[in-house]
Amino acid sequence: MLTKNIMIVGVGGQGTLLTSRILGGVITDAGFDVKLSEVHGMAQRGGSVVTFVRYGDNVAEPIVEEGQADVLIAFERLEALRYAHFLKKDGVLVVNDTKIEPITVVTGAAKYPDNIIENLSQKYKVYTADAMNEALKLGNSKTFNVIVLGIAAQHMDFSEEAWLKVIEKVVPPKTVELNKKAFLTGYNM
Repeated sequence: MLTKNIMIVGVGGQGTLLTSRILGGVITDAGFDVKLSEVHGMAQRGGSVVTFVRYGDNVAEPIVEEGQADVLIAFERLEALRYAHFLKKDGVLVVNDTKIEPITVVTGAAKYPDNIIENLSQKYKVYTADAMNEALKLGNSKTFNVIVLGIAAQHMDFSEEAWLKVIEKVVPPKTVELNKKAFLTGYNM
């Protein structure tokens, strides 16, 4: 199998690390070689968090080069814009349609861009969802990342059962059923 490249981008505290652990578990269970690399830019203060996930028969390095990502999972609109150039020509961009203003916007030093989703859609294959709203319907806003992963999972090589099995192993025991519901909410969108 050719190496597949996945990127997960978001803001500190949005669950990028849990998402990458679930993805890594599914890949490992399927018998592929997997390399993960996490980059934290002031994550504790709401800065960018980027996770590179590469898998295939034999993966040499964990970093995804620009223009090589098969799937880019973005937990926030501006992060999608910031990292879209990593997508390959036929790559898929899955965006949680949420706006989190960075400190530069909050302080007035910068302006949050308008029409991010519309502009990205002109160049890339974009799938969006208001995953936060869907998570609130399930009763827990913290599950929005698993909803977004469910949408992205439709563009990867693993069965619904494989994802659910790994979610059972990776998330805290008392949240297993909620996270499985969250995943299926996204997967069935």
